[in-house]
Amino acid sequence: MRRLTQEKVLVTAEELWRMPTSGRRYELVRGELVEMTPVGPRHGRIAVRIARRLDEFVDAHGLGYTMVETGFRLEHQPDTVRAPDVSYLSKERMPPEDHEGYVSGAPDLDVEIISPGERDADVQSKVMDYLAHGTRLVWVVRPHQRTVTVYRADGTARLLRETDTLEGENVLPGFTLPLTDLFS
Repeated sequence: MRRLTQEKVLVTAEELWRMPTSGRRYELVRGELVEMTPVGPRHGRIAVRIARRLDEFVDAHGLGYTMVETGFRLEHQPDTVRAPDVSYLSKERMPPEDHEGYVSGAPDLDVEIISPGERDADVQSKVMDYLAHGTRLVWVVRPHQRTVTVYRADGTARLLRETDTLEGENVLPGFTLPLTDLFS
């Protein structure tokens, strides 16, 4: 007797790029589409606050680019494309203005703002993907707990509470953001 099995159809980064959006957002994880849930107002406000403060600092110092929900192609065959809530990419690593498609490689800084329904295992998977592919600093923001966990490329991590200050460390030296400003 022959057994019939259904094979997974893997999607490439190029196919994802050309897909009609129909109002939905996706990431691609090892060839499989993962639909991203729309975010709520708290999440959106925090993303704007971080992006605005980062962008002001990055522009003032001519360091590179602050981006929101930009796709980064981390792996090939099967492809992985992740889209951080907010990211920073140094100008040396930025593709040309006329580049089509996703940014090849990982951002220097990844900011993930966690929604209430997100599973910790999925968050950790994202953090590990970014760090494994060259991200030097990851900020995981938990609005409901009013905390930020800072993950570094050297494998260390630190939990910051509302009374602490977020720093750009060696990725954005001199950048600071008091968490009271972020969560107010």
